[in-house]
Amino acid sequence: MAYNLKEVMNKPERLAAGHRMCAGCGATIAVRGVLRALHEGDHAVIGNATGCLEVSTFMYPYTAWEDSYIHNAFENAGATLSGVETAYRALKKRGKLSEKENFKFITFGGDGGTYDIGFQSLSGAMERGHDLVYVCYDNGAYMNTGIQRSSATPMYADTTTTPVGSQSCGKMQNRKDLAAIIAEHDVPYVAQTTLTQNFKDLYEKSEKAIYTEGPAFLNIMAPCPRGWRYETSDIMKICKLGVETCYWPLFEVDHGKWILNYEPKKKLPIEDFLREQGRFKHLFKKGNEDLIVQFQNEVDRRWEDLKYRCAR
Repeated sequence: MAYNLKEVMNKPERLAAGHRMCAGCGATIAVRGVLRALHEGDHAVIGNATGCLEVSTFMYPYTAWEDSYIHNAFENAGATLSGVETAYRALKKRGKLSEKENFKFITFGGDGGTYDIGFQSLSGAMERGHDLVYVCYDNGAYMNTGIQRSSATPMYADTTTTPVGSQSCGKMQNRKDLAAIIAEHDVPYVAQTTLTQNFKDLYEKSEKAIYTEGPAFLNIMAPCPRGWRYETSDIMKICKLGVETCYWPLFEVDHGKWILNYEPKKKLPIEDFLREQGRFKHLFKKGNEDLIVQFQNEVDRRWEDLKYRCAR
């Protein structure tokens, strides 16, 4: 069915209002967008690694989740939902669950609980072939515990564990390309997306991930106003700049086939993306011009590599 923004936005919300996430937070927008892709009548079991999303949407006995919900520790979101999905299949095989009820298994984790602490259980879940979707809301640091750097943090970002000072320009390492790493697990579906345009890309990739049999992985750039230091109303602008500068390209890997979903007509310089965020303000001080050039070179290298993969 063709994407219709009005119809999608009129679907019942599966993440209810009343949670305590920050204004201008990308995570909740991403979660709502993913869950809108569930078809009417389908149920979901939601897993959630410890993080901003968990502590702000669930405080026993109160929850903002309309579907069944499991909070698990930082490191085992993939393992937890693997077990639930396996139990579901076993109970259905024994005839203990109605064939009319259809459950989908979706787990959410921030980049700290996905790229780093939870990578082992995520990798295992992907390799074993469980029929579930792992969604990473990538806000580029451990935001819930004080904005410490993660392996998703971009180069030169100012965080509490890579502070900018007279002897430091922020984090010195490039961010990990997790979507490419998961694609190497040879799973049916991997996609990278963010909060752009009319949410069409996010919706279509979420629907494909949920309804493709087997393991699927979604990596969603989800800006954080506290860690990135931007005006809360600018979130969509920042996401668009992430795409238009090719810092965060939109692509998918469908059963091994790499597909580039969007190529800017005029690729913008990376400084347009960096300038909107306080965590990079030091890069625009006199004497730091070479750092922006280095950042641009890395973005260009990854962009050309992605285009090559998709053209093969």
